[in-house]
Amino acid sequence: MSGKGAPELAIRDVGDLRVAVIAAQWHEQVMDGLVDGALRALHELGIDEPTLLRVPGSFELPVVAKVLAGRGYDAIVALGVVIRGGTPHFDYVCQGVTQGLTQVAVETGVPVGFGVLTCDTEEQALDRAGLEGSSEDKGYEAVTAAVATAATLRSVSEPWR
Repeated sequence: MSGKGAPELAIRDVGDLRVAVIAAQWHEQVMDGLVDGALRALHELGIDEPTLLRVPGSFELPVVAKVLAGRGYDAIVALGVVIRGGTPHFDYVCQGVTQGLTQVAVETGVPVGFGVLTCDTEEQALDRAGLEGSSEDKGYEAVTAAVATAATLRSVSEPWR
């Protein structure tokens, strides 16, 4: 299982961060689980008013992330799912989304939590969606990674006390 070895992150004093969650609409059941996990993580971190936006598919995530990064968000979480089919479409979409979201984070300095599932089967996606019976909760994990990174960046940009 890919979730083994994940770090336990100590995240404190982040309730004032502006966080946006962008979620694709394809594969409704999987996406509902990812969004629920992301919102639960934000609530547990004390971020009770995140922005939640929906886009048609995973390929649209980078452009919306780029715009939000320029509008003062401290962290962005991108959620989507791409399931392998019988054509190279899977490879192109996965590569484009991954490179696009990485580019947004590096160019803007705004952390982007990568909650895009790239799976061979729908069963694999369901197992990572944070649903009842799932072995992993990638929406939750994407939020904690993005917010922990935003907290780290804030700690190095604030004057030492």
